[in-house]
Amino acid sequence: MPLLLRQGLFNCIFILSCLLSFSQNKIKVKADFDVENRTIKISQTIQYYNDSDKVLESIYLNDWNNSYSSKNTPLAKRLAEEYKDEFQLVKDEDRGFSSIEYISQNGKHLDYHELKNQQDILKVYLEEPLQPHESYILDLEYTVRIPHAQFTRYGISDTGDISLRYWYITPAVYDGTWHYYSNKNLDDLFIPKANITLEISFPKKYHLTSDLDLVDLHEAPKNQIIRLQGENRNSNKIFLQKFSHFDTVETDTLSLVSDISGKDVELLDQVVIKEKVAKFITDNFGAYPHKKLLLSQIDYDKDPIYGLNFLPKFIKTHPVSFEYELKILKVALYNYLENTLLLNPRTEQWLIDGIQIYYMMQYVDQFYPNMKFLGSLADFWAARPFHASDMIYNDKYILAFMIMARTNRDQALTTAKDSLLKFNANIANKYKAGIGFKYLDDFTDKEMVEESIENYVKTSKLKNTSVSAFEEHLKSHTDKNIDWFFTDYLATRKVMDYKIKKVSKTEDSITLTIKNKGKNNMPVSLYTLKNDSVVAKQWVENIKEYKTLTIPRNDGDKLVLNYDNTIPEFNLRDNWKSIKGPLSNNKPLQIRLFKDIEDPNYSQVFIMPILEFNNIYDGINLGLKAYNKTVLRRMFYYKVAPQYSFGSNSVTGSLTVSKTHNIQDRNLYYLNYGFTGSYMSYAEDLFVRRVSPSVSLLYRDNKDFRSNKRGGLYFRFVDIHRDEDEQHIITTDEPNYSLFNTRFVYSNDNLINFYKWYVDLQFSNEFSKLSLNYEYRHLFENNRQINLRAFAGTFLKNNNDPNSDYFSFALNRPTDYLFDYNYLGRSETTGIFSQQYIPAEGGFKSKLEPAFANQWITTLNASTTLWRYILLYGDVGFVKNKFEDPKFVYGTGIRVNLVTDYFELYFPIYSNLGWEISQPHYSQHIRFIFTVDPQSLLGLFRRRWF
Repeated sequence: MPLLLRQGLFNCIFILSCLLSFSQNKIKVKADFDVENRTIKISQTIQYYNDSDKVLESIYLNDWNNSYSSKNTPLAKRLAEEYKDEFQLVKDEDRGFSSIEYISQNGKHLDYHELKNQQDILKVYLEEPLQPHESYILDLEYTVRIPHAQFTRYGISDTGDISLRYWYITPAVYDGTWHYYSNKNLDDLFIPKANITLEISFPKKYHLTSDLDLVDLHEAPKNQIIRLQGENRNSNKIFLQKFSHFDTVETDTLSLVSDISGKDVELLDQVVIKEKVAKFITDNFGAYPHKKLLLSQIDYDKDPIYGLNFLPKFIKTHPVSFEYELKILKVALYNYLENTLLLNPRTEQWLIDGIQIYYMMQYVDQFYPNMKFLGSLADFWAARPFHASDMIYNDKYILAFMIMARTNRDQALTTAKDSLLKFNANIANKYKAGIGFKYLDDFTDKEMVEESIENYVKTSKLKNTSVSAFEEHLKSHTDKNIDWFFTDYLATRKVMDYKIKKVSKTEDSITLTIKNKGKNNMPVSLYTLKNDSVVAKQWVENIKEYKTLTIPRNDGDKLVLNYDNTIPEFNLRDNWKSIKGPLSNNKPLQIRLFKDIEDPNYSQVFIMPILEFNNIYDGINLGLKAYNKTVLRRMFYYKVAPQYSFGSNSVTGSLTVSKTHNIQDRNLYYLNYGFTGSYMSYAEDLFVRRVSPSVSLLYRDNKDFRSNKRGGLYFRFVDIHRDEDEQHIITTDEPNYSLFNTRFVYSNDNLINFYKWYVDLQFSNEFSKLSLNYEYRHLFENNRQINLRAFAGTFLKNNNDPNSDYFSFALNRPTDYLFDYNYLGRSETTGIFSQQYIPAEGGFKSKLEPAFANQWITTLNASTTLWRYILLYGDVGFVKNKFEDPKFVYGTGIRVNLVTDYFELYFPIYSNLGWEISQPHYSQHIRFIFTVDPQSLLGLFRRRWF
């Protein structure tokens, strides 16, 4: 080659390499860890390339460590929404922050500021506008205060180990639009890929783990300094541990670095499992573009294998090696996809989740096709009769999604991640996305979806991509119309529910009508069966509401929609029709002991033993309840619960029948009507029969499912028939009565600000009354709490016996003539059970006179924090009875708030009675709240997940 040509070629290569190098995003961080003081001193350089066609005069940076800086950040509010009070109650030094010394460009300090209400986003004003296809270089000096790990699992632990993610400042993505958003403990920071260089100084007694490549390691007198590099990275996790829990397994394709617990799994088996998982992933997605794939226990703890993990750990349902294998698989799949598919995880998370769950199902189908949902429990003699024992492991995904669909809490897969309910973000939406790929794969005659996903991941690796690019890629691999998958399945909450309406047959053909109860455009599979064996299958498309078609008979004796349950369908019980005759369509009755998972082939009745304690008069109740409720909510529900009460030596019990309608895309989302009846003791040797038909309408913000704002409108008729009280335990001459009651309730249940109010109207022959109740709670930044409750009630009409206060407003202990409250001893006037406190009506803790109001009452109950769970309370009010002047009443004392609304103690100190604490028999003045109702206690769980 001539010298001149070689020189020209060299110059071209040099210039091209310089341009390519300058168009790369680069981040260089020099970090000095002061573990004792929980700080990191950082010097940083950011080089960011503007690959858009717009001129930028300002840019945005992510400073997510500063999301811990106060109780008013989006992260703090998110934790409060989920009732995680750790962040609100800790000392300020346990929260992290970033303290920026300067941000400079070309040696000149730049102006910058935190965004309003987004303290973890910085807007920086450049010295000179950044032209298209050019880069800026920023120099930063700042100090990071490491947060405590108890909030999000990332931070510093009590033992001094440090786990970090999003710990240094990064550029936000700009593609014509800025993509920046705050940390909400969703692990979904969207940053451009960059070449990263870290130089970290840390104490000698620590070990550092990262998925970046080690360049250099040397020791200083007190510290060790490590230099790490990585190309095209969008992850920045590091772990500093006194005793490293990570181990490395070298496979043929990559190194798996993991500290995921494999307790009870032999080390050799752990190595084999990791090699097996690595091979599965690379066989499907191709080589990992980096040398190491980092899998941490934190990754797994934040997204565990849901299923039977709620059982005690000593109950081993599945082999420990199988459970460990799926742990490694789940975390490895997610980290592989997260580190290679450069899409917006806040708005397009469903794609990564869907691919992850789809390949988890593929893995189990390939290696463990006979694994049961119940694992070894499926072979236990007591479990074999249950339908749950027939379920394969992968059936759990539809089951978990249907928990939300049946309760009308499911959300569209295209919903932004920070707008999802916790159960949807962690479980239901992930599963629906994976199930959707199975559904689509079956519709397109298998393998198309799998091949398309694999090709998409391989060709999109480390490139900017999006859901729309995936949609285009998927459609290019099939001739079938799959628009419905993106328009209906992903982007809406439309119910998937189909029914065979009419069937007529000839010797050679069958004509049937299919009803699409969900009114969507999604196809459904139609099977023809003979002796429960499939003889034909086809897909029926474009069912707007009804569709009639004629198919070959094929000697079949049964038609079934969605026979293999590939489609996550709302109701499978009306999916089949027998061709033998009308009587053969009746489903056989199946009686099961204990609740089971729904089997659509049977009319199921469940029998459950009852052992409970409701009140001191009935004592221990032993009986059986027959009901139709399965693990999933049934729209029509009944329960018959006869029982024998050993305290009253009598048969008691209850009956409930109700029908529920889920309403979509409206604020009114729930309609229920039905009736309840019960028979129980209300005093010693006295019984009450209560019958109440009712209608309930529930409201929420249809555009924001995470909002705790709720409304409810309730109508009911209550008929009470009581044994006559000859000994006047309850002072009323009328043991039987009925009334109509309507109530509207509105609440916003949050950790920081809680408020709830209701208006209640009651009408009967003898009286009518109106009452208003308002509650408010606020948790201040200094961790002090204030609780306020106001009640006002008045009789519109009162023709009751003036000598009886049975229907009057109560100052401290309602008579509960509607039998709504869980009194342990409702008729007690002395003893421990008379001291049970129900926060209703007057809400006083001190027992004062007058104890009732037959005209009107108004009270205010307040309490505020003294120290931690000990509060000072005060009650004031006016009680007005007929022909008497209003009486001013008051009381103060100490409230011990162990579990709000569930277990509390009240110690009166001073009231109209004087110094109660110094009076004889003071122990009888103490009041308590104690809830034994399991459904009430489940509210503690539900408010965090739903």
